[in-house]
Amino acid sequence: MSKNVNHNSVNASHLPEHGPIAENGREVLLSIKNLDITFGKGDNAVKAVKNASFDIYKGETFSLVGESGSGKTTIGRAVIRVNPCAAGEIDYKGVRISGKIPRSLDREVIRNIQMVFQDPAASLNERATVDYIISEGLYNFHLFENEADRVRKVETMINEVGLLPEHLTRYPHEFSGGQRQRIGLARAMVMEPELVIADEPISALDVSIRAQVLNLMKKFQKEREVTYLFIAHDLSIVRFISDRIAVIYKGDIVEIAETEELFDYPLHPYTRSLISAIPIPDPILEKNKVLFTYDPSVHDYSEDKPELTDIGHGHYVYGNKKEIEEYKALREKGEPLKSVTILQPGEEAPVGEKEAVEIDQDFLNAPIHDTGSKWYVFLSFLLPLLGFLAGWLFKKKKHYRNYKACRKGAIAGLIFYGVVLVLFAIFLILAII
Repeated sequence: MSKNVNHNSVNASHLPEHGPIAENGREVLLSIKNLDITFGKGDNAVKAVKNASFDIYKGETFSLVGESGSGKTTIGRAVIRVNPCAAGEIDYKGVRISGKIPRSLDREVIRNIQMVFQDPAASLNERATVDYIISEGLYNFHLFENEADRVRKVETMINEVGLLPEHLTRYPHEFSGGQRQRIGLARAMVMEPELVIADEPISALDVSIRAQVLNLMKKFQKEREVTYLFIAHDLSIVRFISDRIAVIYKGDIVEIAETEELFDYPLHPYTRSLISAIPIPDPILEKNKVLFTYDPSVHDYSEDKPELTDIGHGHYVYGNKKEIEEYKALREKGEPLKSVTILQPGEEAPVGEKEAVEIDQDFLNAPIHDTGSKWYVFLSFLLPLLGFLAGWLFKKKKHYRNYKACRKGAIAGLIFYGVVLVLFAIFLILAII
């Protein structure tokens, strides 16, 4: 991955104030280098992560995306030193933190790197009060001057995550899923960490609560300069919170790029399959959507072995030499790639024929006001020319339902006024005769 100016200090017993500086001028907080993680031994050994490499810069949200079982959580747990590494290393601020390290360094790593777990119910001690759960890290590292200071820190944090001080005397089972996740977030943030590993922190929550938790995480990032390693499987959510995204498939990192770069140019076919699986908030279009299915057999790695390669624009793709050349050619064209194919609704397609059209990637951001209201039909019926103009503007803005409503009303209006004019002309001629 990126070449750091400073080399890591393998035998350091303490963390430096700042990490090494990458060639792009940014501070590298966490660096994963050729990481292998294996479970089991001998013939039963399973390699969960294979030769993974990426850097996370200070202050950014770096997302790790892939389907269940791809190795996302395994990497996250390796960073907090729960999963041992079979090969490669993990550096934090240029200091190796994987493998055997001094106890003083281990304590600093625990203090600086916190994790928010996927299941808020299983990750909280059911026998402990919320006060103790949030305070446990403060006790272990004695991060308070006296009891009054500890109470102040805990109450401040519980308020910041949107709960009340009276909740501190309760137990986890007395809270909803969203509230429990807020407690987990408070437990992590009270330690004032520099890096937070968020392992699918919203997947177990109701849709209405997800935005609140994400906004809360963004607020902490802005106020405290926290860096996030965000682990998820839902690209539609990841798109709006991430600075950079890494896509992982069966233990291999297959693509890394900045968020909009990845969505505009999803070069690896697995990335395209994940993007095509994002639900479209229109039941008709979702029904007519053709999923792009990833088939690993399209790759021939029997002789020419693949590796993660920088193709420019900060974009890394996994492939052999032939594939990398094809990816580079696609990227240099500068034309955004379209991963979503929609079969045009029957009302627009000729009878007995369905024309396949590709919808721009921006369509995944379907506007909430694209309702196709009957008022658009009625107003376009009254003023057909304005209806056609409004429909054209709606189409440009990708308000497809509104566009169809305006067009439908305008066409009906033109037919109606045409019939009225013809009848008026006939009556006028009859009157003259």
